[in-house]
Amino acid sequence: MVKYSRQRELIYTYLMSTKAHPTAETVYTAVREQCPNISLGTVYRNLTFLEQQGKIIKLSMGEDSERFDADTSRHYHFRCRCCGSVSDLKMMSLKHIEVIAGENFDGVIEDHMAYFTGICGECKAKLSKEVTEAKEKADSENDSEKSKK
Repeated sequence: MVKYSRQRELIYTYLMSTKAHPTAETVYTAVREQCPNISLGTVYRNLTFLEQQGKIIKLSMGEDSERFDADTSRHYHFRCRCCGSVSDLKMMSLKHIEVIAGENFDGVIEDHMAYFTGICGECKAKLSKEVTEAKEKADSENDSEKSKK
């Protein structure tokens, strides 16, 4: 039986309350509000423990910091290449790719993990706004140049 830990409970409760897929440092900052004496090392140890117990998922998505998710159901993630945010993707399971992957593999495929990258809706809207503003500015400058001639 696993010994109860208030710090572990606070970490797990925080992860259950967010869909932001936080880094260990973000978890540390959030949990420190309720437990000021907690150390970053304690947060890392408890995140590892919770992952080993199957209570959370650790996401390694090609960035400097790993992210954590308390939703252990099969689902996929999206990482924005502009702002770095990680979000859940609502989509059908890709379980069939395990069969495809196993067709030319002499071992046994047991599971898969996949994530998608691109530009999130918020960044897309910002970029569209910036492009529109730049175009309007260029058009205005062109009109100004034409009126000088």
